[in-house]
Amino acid sequence: MKLSPVRAVSITVFVLGIAGMIVGSIADNNGTAIAFGIATALAAICLIVATASQNPPRLTFDESTAQRMESTIQDLVSEGADEQELRDLVRQSVELGRGAVEPR
Repeated sequence: MKLSPVRAVSITVFVLGIAGMIVGSIADNNGTAIAFGIATALAAICLIVATASQNPPRLTFDESTAQRMESTIQDLVSEGADEQELRDLVRQSVELGRGAVEPR
């Protein structure tokens, strides 16, 4: 299931819930304010559950791309590049692509 409809419904319930709480408070009707507050809280819980239960995207491994990369690394090493520095650079690039690099 796409998350967009859940978000749209949640935002609608949030906006209407806040308006309902304000109107209920102005009208001095605590029951109405509490009912809209509960509806808003339930919408938040639904959004949290929907987001948490969504399947994360699967990472795929392409063997041919890995072989080409290894071949390129070996070519650069044979031309004089430091192998450890080169492999560290590749590792950092992969982490950057995954969003796992911490700012320095």
